[in-house]
Amino acid sequence: MFDLWDAQTILVVLLYVVFLIYPIANLLKLALFTDSGFTLEYFQKFFSQSYYSATLKNSFVVSTLGTVFALIIGTLIAYFFTMYSIAGKKTLRIFIILASMSAPFIGAYSWILLLGRNGVITNFFADLGIQTPEIYGVFGIVLVFTLQLYPLIFLMVGGSMKKIDMSLLEAAENMGVTGFKRFYKVILPLVVPTLLSSSLLVFMRALADFGTPMLIGEGYRTFPVLIFNEFVGEVGGSAGFASAISIIAVIITTIIFLIQKYIANRKAITMHTLRPIEIQKPKGVLKVIMHLFIYIVVLVSILPQVYIMYTSFKNTSGMVFVEGYSLDSYRRAFSGMSDIIWNTIRIPFVALILTVAVGVIIAYLTVRRSNVSTGSIDIVSMIPYIIPGTVMGIAFLMAFNNGIADSGILAIGGTTTIMVIALVIRRLPYSIRSSVNALQQIPMSTEEAAYSLGSSKLNTFIRITIPMMLPGIIAGAILSWITMISELSTAILLYTVRTQTMTIAIYTQVIRGNYGVAGALSTILTLLTVLSLLILNKVGRTEDITM
Repeated sequence: MFDLWDAQTILVVLLYVVFLIYPIANLLKLALFTDSGFTLEYFQKFFSQSYYSATLKNSFVVSTLGTVFALIIGTLIAYFFTMYSIAGKKTLRIFIILASMSAPFIGAYSWILLLGRNGVITNFFADLGIQTPEIYGVFGIVLVFTLQLYPLIFLMVGGSMKKIDMSLLEAAENMGVTGFKRFYKVILPLVVPTLLSSSLLVFMRALADFGTPMLIGEGYRTFPVLIFNEFVGEVGGSAGFASAISIIAVIITTIIFLIQKYIANRKAITMHTLRPIEIQKPKGVLKVIMHLFIYIVVLVSILPQVYIMYTSFKNTSGMVFVEGYSLDSYRRAFSGMSDIIWNTIRIPFVALILTVAVGVIIAYLTVRRSNVSTGSIDIVSMIPYIIPGTVMGIAFLMAFNNGIADSGILAIGGTTTIMVIALVIRRLPYSIRSSVNALQQIPMSTEEAAYSLGSSKLNTFIRITIPMMLPGIIAGAILSWITMISELSTAILLYTVRTQTMTIAIYTQVIRGNYGVAGALSTILTLLTVLSLLILNKVGRTEDITM
């Protein structure tokens, strides 16, 4: 019998067909067909010329290095936080989370101010006769990736470690397995699935990053930058070639995702915590080394944001900071860019409402109405999770700039609508996964009891199921919101003057050399992020965030 949830399934399928499957299929068509018919010319061009194919290697080098360093640092800090009493743990956790929640390119811009050729740290050590490492190129990109992304490893692995039963660790100690040996022989094997999933998230985020290599790459070309330049380039730019590169990116990320899923499924472990881990007090050399390591990493992580806030109050003369402090940069930001600040709140807020609504529906369909259709929806919903933002931006622009198949239907290019829909499609995976996790903890018998008392399916869903899912819904919503307000890679291709957001404005101001205004806008964006985190802690009643 056809019911409400069957109708919801059809609507969700249509949503993904129109706004995900069609844009990607359209990219494939542009990559394989020209006016002359079928061709592999664009793919041959990419793989036959080292100028292009080298970007693939470059992207893998910096993404892999960033992932490895983030994995080491994030896992060690997660272990220390889980097992030991750390002075200032709550404050440190907030700083670590904050380090991961700003747009990566903002960190890149800040490191230019600190370690660039005329950077503060560079000049300080130069006066002492010491030459600092070059921030431009591979070193700078990997540094930014590592400091930006290790918090994600920390959050996910730390949450997994907390589920380990204390009796397992005591049993290991009774068998003589203690200290670091216990860490790599007992604890690490138990969190392998989380290590794999968090590594995938970090690798995908690094691989898809457009702003960081664009700002500090200086000739070190990566995949997202190549796609962007080929699409918008005034000389030699080609939509067909950019589409072909985008398809290659989709294939590569999909293969990586499937390999990770296969390995994670084979290594899957179910843990039930009967006795939570007992926090120990570190002593002696271990205590000193542990605190030094954590404090130095956290300090270096938040240094870029702190310095950007500092520069936002400095006086500027053209492109140069001068003596004295004032609120002039903020006056310029608010007087000339009030619409941009409003767009940063307005567009993500509308997208957030739709993301939460659709995400909750898809989660319910996946968990409570499991069948071939809803299973397919669950798989398709993860596609935006693995596709670089620049690819999604090009796909949307090519699909809807002149309407579907140039018919004028859904001709939403350059409008607020296309910005909102792109954000919804890209951030739905966060809302879906968070809602699924919350729903799986609610017994089906609760809803069945409501049905037996005469409650309709819709009434039960709204008045019973959603309130019980609320903490998970809120956690997913805040995570979606934070990533929406810091979005650059997709928005840079879809925005117009009327729909420009702060991340785009910051990027533009940095390129133009207006560092004071860029600092003011970055500070405002950081404050929005902090406010979002405070709301998460207050309403969601949790200090742990996972993705």
